[in-house]
Amino acid sequence: MEKIDFRKTLKALYSPPAGAFVRVEPPPMQFVKVDGEGDPNTAAAYRSAVEWLYGVSYAMKFAAKAALGKDYGVPPLEGLWWADDPRTFVTREKDRWRWTMMIMVPDFVTRDMFEKAVAKTGGKRGEPPPSLRLEPYDEGLALQTLHVGGYDEEGPVLARLHEEVIPSQGMAFNGPHHEIYLSDPTKTEPAKLKTILRQPVRVRT
Repeated sequence: MEKIDFRKTLKALYSPPAGAFVRVEPPPMQFVKVDGEGDPNTAAAYRSAVEWLYGVSYAMKFAAKAALGKDYGVPPLEGLWWADDPRTFVTREKDRWRWTMMIMVPDFVTRDMFEKAVAKTGGKRGEPPPSLRLEPYDEGLALQTLHVGGYDEEGPVLARLHEEVIPSQGMAFNGPHHEIYLSDPTKTEPAKLKTILRQPVRVRT
């Protein structure tokens, strides 16, 4: 059975250059998602969200393999981030952030598989987060780059994106800041962490 690697089949979305912003237009995809707010380093809700996302994602992966004969690597964790004042992402005022953490789910995984995966995960973790759901996400046109380094070193990169790159291309914000975590922070030293920084944009009118 061939194992699908979405980082290869969707290479343009997962392999941006470091130091430069490029345009991408991801197709509509479905994700398992959980919403929350607050500092991801200290908020218990954030830790719970990530644990549930991985638990449900792996349960769906095994269900698809057993029922459909389709195996795949669980895609990386992603996060949509926003705040009343976008400058808090440059100043790193994390307690003012809101977020939706999510993991992409292949189209061949059904809602029934999702619901059974939630029930299975609940057997270990109890009640799921109220916002846990499976739904599509259609991001549209975006600019993205690869950031190599600690999460708190993203500030200058985001400042350049907000203050120089987006205005110079005649663009404006069109959705929450999006991050894709290619590295496991529990196994990778901060200087070597790889994170895709993506911002949905639209032509400024």
